[in-house]
Amino acid sequence: MGIHRLNHAVLYVRDLDRSVAFYRDVLGFGVQMERPGRAAFLQAPDSTNDHDIGLFAVGDDAADSPAGRGAVGLYHLGWEVATLDELDDLARTLSAAGAYVGATDHGTSKSIYAKDPDGLEFEVAWLVPADLLDDAAFEARSRRGTPLSITREKARYGPTTRGGIGVSTEATCGS
Repeated sequence: MGIHRLNHAVLYVRDLDRSVAFYRDVLGFGVQMERPGRAAFLQAPDSTNDHDIGLFAVGDDAADSPAGRGAVGLYHLGWEVATLDELDDLARTLSAAGAYVGATDHGTSKSIYAKDPDGLEFEVAWLVPADLLDDAAFEARSRRGTPLSITREKARYGPTTRGGIGVSTEATCGS
C-alpha cells in the first residue's frame, strides 16, 4: 500500500474573503463549504477531490511565513493543467491580477509561478506527455532557471496536446 496522490492542502490566510475571491475568481476554484469568517474549502475546476485547498483565517495582523528565510516550511503548492493553451491563458489571467511571478522550463514540465494575496507561492505546470519525452527534455531537468517560452513550447508540442499522459494520467488506448 502506498500514497496515491496529494488530496488537499490547508493554508492559513489573513483575510478569508479576499483569499476565497482570489482562488475562485482567478484560478476558477469552486467553494465547496464555508465557515463564514473562519474557513473555506475549495475544489479545483477539474478535480475529483472533495476539496483541494482549505483556507483558515488567522487575521490581518498575522506575520508573513518565514519559510525559506531561516525557517523550514512549505515553499509552494503545484497544480497541473491539461494543455499549453490553458497554461498560457492562466499566465495572462495571473498577470492581469498582479499575481504572476515568472515561468520556467523544467524540460519535462513547463511551469508558471504566482503568489496569492498573502504572498504564498504556487506553481501551475503542463507536463510533457510520456510519449513525447526525449533526451533533451530529460537533460533540461538538471538546468535551473531556464526561462519558459510558452509560444515556443506550443509550436513544439501543440497548443492543445494533453499533458501528463503516461506521467500523471494513465495512458489508455484511444485517448
